[in-house]
Amino acid sequence: MEVLTVPEMQKADQLAIAGGTSGFALMLSAGRAVAEAAVDLVERGPILVVAGGGNNGGDGFVAAAELVARGRDVAVMLLGERDALKGDAALAARNWTGRVLPCEARAIGTPALIIDALFGAGLNRPVKDAAHDIIEAINASGAPVLSVDLPSGINGSSGAVMGIAVRATETVTFFRRKPAHLLLPGRLHCGRVRVADIGIDASVLVDIRPTGFENDPALWGEQFPVPRIDAHKYARGHALVMSGGVSATGAARLAARGALRAGAGLVTVLSPRDALAVNAAALTAVMVRQIDTAAEFSELLTDRRLNACVIGPGAGLGQHTRDIVLAALAAKRAAVLDADALTSFAEAPDHLFGAIKTIEQPNVVLTPHQGEFCRIFGELDNKHPFKSKLERVRAAAVRSGAIVLLKGPDTVVASPDGRAAIAANAPPWLATAGSGDVLAGIVGGLLAQGVPAFEAACIGVWMHGEAGSEAGPGLIAEDLPEVLPAVFRRLFDDMNIDY
Repeated sequence: MEVLTVPEMQKADQLAIAGGTSGFALMLSAGRAVAEAAVDLVERGPILVVAGGGNNGGDGFVAAAELVARGRDVAVMLLGERDALKGDAALAARNWTGRVLPCEARAIGTPALIIDALFGAGLNRPVKDAAHDIIEAINASGAPVLSVDLPSGINGSSGAVMGIAVRATETVTFFRRKPAHLLLPGRLHCGRVRVADIGIDASVLVDIRPTGFENDPALWGEQFPVPRIDAHKYARGHALVMSGGVSATGAARLAARGALRAGAGLVTVLSPRDALAVNAAALTAVMVRQIDTAAEFSELLTDRRLNACVIGPGAGLGQHTRDIVLAALAAKRAAVLDADALTSFAEAPDHLFGAIKTIEQPNVVLTPHQGEFCRIFGELDNKHPFKSKLERVRAAAVRSGAIVLLKGPDTVVASPDGRAAIAANAPPWLATAGSGDVLAGIVGGLLAQGVPAFEAACIGVWMHGEAGSEAGPGLIAEDLPEVLPAVFRRLFDDMNIDY
């Protein structure tokens, strides 16, 4: 589940070498893993290895030799001069007894498979000149492409396309994924990702201490709230969802349904007087209570059993929503702040962040989409040249003192302590009106059950993605809470939990 940045992966290599595994032994294992993947991709036909001048190219030479040993027809193109290769890459090239062709775009032809071993994950400059032309030719060839470590042209830490990038059918990476395997647009270029064991022992992670993870049950399984047979609804928390006025009640009801399906024992929609009848008529298991002012809300929160709040979906913009948010924070409640709750502080984000930081152990999750993120964290991009979504969300978590969940096809959740998780399980049909409201409710329902904020956000994102896949193409937001039981069943089966 660990996701290693490029420097962290370099350290993993160094630690493995210090522990007695030679760099060339690692290269041999990597090249053989690439060859194995190539055999799986195509059963017959010529294979073209396009190699660069670094260790990625060395992996390509090893793969070429291994494939020839298996009886395959292989040619190698090298970007640069063979005599310029150094270290392990030079040794790998010396062990290749076949011809080395000059790297010319017009000579790509129509192989059965192209192995892309041009650039590794550490690429941090725009691709130009001959390299640009050869990547363009690879993409235009129509052949399936197997990329080594990352598709050439992708920055390993940010997922950015450095001018142009290979579009791979499959990517073989080593030991652990890099952020670019999960972040867009890099993930779109990777195709299927295969993680190969090349002999680096997992014990090196003790020294590396990675703080980036793929959002997967392995990350948060121990914190997942499994109901006890002797529990009751009051033991599973009581979530409050703030509704807007009569013309904007649907978002709150979607969030409330998400909270209830996520396992909260009780959920109440807090409604202004003019919307009370509308909300009451549309809700059954979710309760409704009239709340018109922040003072009334503060009075309600003297009941400690009301332990989590979801504020923002359809709440309305302005001072009233700001006052509601500040009342929840003053009462030290676990809170999900979404949509209007965030935009209402766009002119004074420090007011919100200051209130969060007055809580000794804040249990607050901010759930912006990109537009809302820019409204309250825009100064981050102005003051700091953050190169990746991961860096921006981490900085926002430190800035706000809260867990920040930046929604998108590559949703990132980050904590002020540096932990971050990247999700890769969201289907495209989640991009529909009300989907984010349901997500806010799911996270709120998990907070109500006592799940720590970082884990609640990660679990909520994962379950939301799985629900989207379960509902399938054509889903609308109302479908998402209704398919959560199927998501629970699969998760409990995987975790060997009786239900």
